[in-house]
Amino acid sequence: MDTAMTIDGAQAVALVDHRSGMCLAQAGGGMNLELAAAGNTEVVRAKLKTMEMLGLRRGIEDILITLGEQYHLIRLVPNNPGLFLYLVLDKAKGNLALARYKLTDIERALKV
Repeated sequence: MDTAMTIDGAQAVALVDHRSGMCLAQAGGGMNLELAAAGNTEVVRAKLKTMEMLGLRRGIEDILITLGEQYHLIRLVPNNPGLFLYLVLDKAKGNLALARYKLTDIERALKV
């Protein structure tokens, strides 16, 4: 989580189990990450269910939610099924493309 917090504009990050909605690790602040983990679990579950109904089999790389002053990036961890990384990025200070790239590196190196 500390590595994710070095991303320019990072405000908070969490590792979440979308089977249970539990936050497994977190860093940063400014919000209730336990509540955010549970809420974003529902986003992931809804998208997975929709993809299944549509017969889409390629899987989710990431989900982007754009707010007024923040990006909320949900990145599924393919080498650890059931987990996702959740990053809150300040729009004015962060670079979305670079953040996605760095999260991919973190996700690949993640050992749970």
